[in-house]
Amino acid sequence: MMDVFCNLTLSDVQKARLQRGLGKVQLHHFDENVPENIARPYFEKSDIVFGNPPSSWIVTHPSLCWVQLESVGFGEYLSLNWNTLGNRLTITNLSGFFSDPVAESILAGVLAFYRGIDRLVLLKHAADWQGDLLRPSLRTLHGANVVLFGQGAVNARFADLIAPFGCSITRFGRGWETASLNKSLAQADLVVSTVPDTPETRGVFDRGRLNHMKRGSIFANFGRGSVVHDDALADALEGGLLMGAVIDVTRDEPLPVEHRFWRTPNLILTQHSGGGTGNEIDRKIEWFLDNFGRYQRGEKLHAVVDFARGY
Repeated sequence: MMDVFCNLTLSDVQKARLQRGLGKVQLHHFDENVPENIARPYFEKSDIVFGNPPSSWIVTHPSLCWVQLESVGFGEYLSLNWNTLGNRLTITNLSGFFSDPVAESILAGVLAFYRGIDRLVLLKHAADWQGDLLRPSLRTLHGANVVLFGQGAVNARFADLIAPFGCSITRFGRGWETASLNKSLAQADLVVSTVPDTPETRGVFDRGRLNHMKRGSIFANFGRGSVVHDDALADALEGGLLMGAVIDVTRDEPLPVEHRFWRTPNLILTQHSGGGTGNEIDRKIEWFLDNFGRYQRGEKLHAVVDFARGY
């Protein structure tokens, strides 16, 4: 009998739906906050995992066959020895799953800066009517020079969304060249980073590169927080180099209360909620059950992680 371990927080209805989809397969479901000494023994007897188990559990499990992550990110597992683990274990993620909501969140944040919505919200809270005084500072996205750093599903969808705005788009993926990126950043009105956490992406937007960006531009990060130097970004915003930043992901989550981003002006912090929707968990169950059917039939699984690339 095959066993499936799930460590997502599910409602009774969702748990029942998952069990129906698995048929006679034994499901071991535990909420994410269940103590390790209770959940881990069931993990260790399971062949398949649906969720993001601690990396230390994966290392010591001798017969685990497949893990379906509930995330796109794979960073917490990168340090494992995949030269060995990769011979017996398949990892799939949710690549492409969040492209619609994340792309819409990016667009919402960018338009908030261009049309002054971020300031208008604060003015409403302060009961401060400025009206015509705001008008000269407002801008439009139409015709903007846009740099998309990352060629995955999110930036592809974002490019579709801004197509009606007549923007000029420059894309950078794997193998990007320093000189070309720097030249494009110096001309860009908007820079959107959606890359995963890998050794090649960490610290790409350091102080030197942020200072190289066009004055008055907007920076959006919806990939991983490790791509940008936090203090350098805060300095660029406080010094007026950048018009604004839309930040969904940070190096530490939840963001510590003492972190500068809480007090940095012209920064919209979306708290890693960019991919959220009301039916998110139901869609994840549907994704897993579709892949589970493929697994049972011996077919190629969706979104298999490439251990060499880390995503």
